[in-house]
This record gives sequence, C-alpha cells and structure tokens, in this order.
Amino acid sequence: MRRAHRLSVLIAVLAMITGLAGTAEAISIIATTTIVADVVRAVAGDDAEIVTLLPPNADPHSYEPTPRDVVSVSNADVVFVSGANLEAQFANILANARGTVVDLSTRIALRYGADIEHDHDEASSGEQGDRHEEAHRHGEFDPHVWFDPTNVMIWTAAIEEMLCELDPDNSAVYAFNAAAYRRALAELDLWIWEQVARLPYGHRDLVTDHLAFGYLAARYGFRQVGAVFPGLSPLAEPSAKELSELVDTIERLGVPAVFVGTTVNPAVAEQVAADTGAVVVSLYTGSLGDRGGAAASYIDFMRYDVKAIVEALTR
Repeated sequence: MRRAHRLSVLIAVLAMITGLAGTAEAISIIATTTIVADVVRAVAGDDAEIVTLLPPNADPHSYEPTPRDVVSVSNADVVFVSGANLEAQFANILANARGTVVDLSTRIALRYGADIEHDHDEASSGEQGDRHEEAHRHGEFDPHVWFDPTNVMIWTAAIEEMLCELDPDNSAVYAFNAAAYRRALAELDLWIWEQVARLPYGHRDLVTDHLAFGYLAARYGFRQVGAVFPGLSPLAEPSAKELSELVDTIERLGVPAVFVGTTVNPAVAEQVAADTGAVVVSLYTGSLGDRGGAAASYIDFMRYDVKAIVEALTR
C-alpha cells in the first residue's frame, strides 16, 4: 500500500509539472507581410504562434493598417518587419509597440532608389546618374530585398538571434531550424542560377509594373529597363510621356513580356503590351499566394517567379 501511495503521489506531481509546462506562455510573434511570416516560421517552427498583419495577396505598398493590427502589435513580444521603409504606413503603430521591433533589413546592403538601366550612351548615363543622386538625397531605398535569397539568409540570422534572446530554453531548436533553412535558401540560390543560365545575356531585360526586381537583377544578371509605374511602388500614375518612352524601350530592345504583380491592377500594363506586341505575365511580388497554391511559401514564390520570367524571356 505504501508503495502504491508513493506511486500515486509521484504520478500526481508529474501531472502537475506537465500541466505547468503546458500552460507556459509562448512567445507572441507578429510579422508584417506573408513573406516575413513564412521565413519567421521556418526558424520558429510550425507550432509557433505567429500573427501576420497583411493577408495573402495584399499589396504592402497600399495596405492600410486596421484597429486589429494596432491591438496585435501592442500585445506582441516581438514584431518582425521587412524594413527599408516598406512598412512606412505602420510607423505610428510600431512606435508604440510593447515588444521589440526587428527590422530585418538593417544588415543588408540596400540598393538606392528606382534605378532603370539605360543603354550606355552619354545622355542616358547622365539621366540615370541624376535619378540615382536624387534617390540618394531622399534616402529612397529599394525595399524589395527578398528577391535575393542571400538577403533572406541575413533575415534568418536576425530572426534566430531574437528568438534565442526571447526564449533561450529553445535556442538549440531555433539554431537547428535556421541552419536547415539557410541550406534550403542556398539550394534555391543555386537553382535560380541554373535557370537564368538558360537565358543569353541579351535576353535578360525586365519590364515590370513597378521597380521591384532590382535585387534579383543585381544578383542574377538581369536588367530593369522599364516599368509601367516608374518607381518603387505601383501607387503613382505614369504620365503619357513616361508610357510613350516605355513603349519605345520595349520596341527598341525587343522585350517580349511585361511582368505584373498579382496585387497590381494590370490594365495599364495590358495597354502597353497591346501597343508593343509583348505579353503580360503575372508574378508574385510583395505577397505570397493562398495556402496550398503555387506560391504558398517563400521558396515556392521564388521558384514560381523565376520559372515564369525565364519562360517568358525565351519566347
């Protein structure tokens, strides 16, 4: 009886300990975009509690924060933002965050401004230099850093460090997950190089809805030669002169496709394509797609876009 009693007491104590462990509060994590959230989850693990402010297929340039976003941010232990001014509309909310706000792009060598690569004649070089200098003066960084997987490796390191700081008991798990994800990103980077190698250098000109592909172009040898909305977001309406110059560029360079993000109204791009004989090709730019779709994760997102670009430029 005494042994049975001791066993009962031991079982009760173990149950109490297990119950206390089960009620320990998890880290409350906020991610601004679906892309950021996917990378955070890769490090934190599938069971992590992550709230994403922007829903799938939302344009981060035009999204307006909601009262629910205010509450979520104010209650979070940590808020991961893409940075480089992408989430400018969240500035007031983030300033009042209770937890730590982590700008994932602070360690990345950011690109300045809305650079379009012109032909290397004297006039174009001067115009490009003026645009670059103006962007430099206004601090206009290109926020689309995720189009280079090596930048996302930098994100991964920052996420790992913060999670280990907030939850040191699980630091080994975060370190393991981060290392595994960096290996997956390295494989993605190699795969992109292999795909782009199918394109001759003279067939790597990109015309897009807005200038979102500077980091992709810089790493893999593309050129951004024009955009329907000539800036870092698709919010400003292009002038008639700018559209005319874009049509001339497409015809002169023989660009076969205009790439338009899934979150952008394609009407103007479709008109440009109709005027030039180019085709409109849909890409994911600032957001992942729906769960279970072709771009449900960051790696799927990149694979989808690169395949679509390479196929369109081989026409």
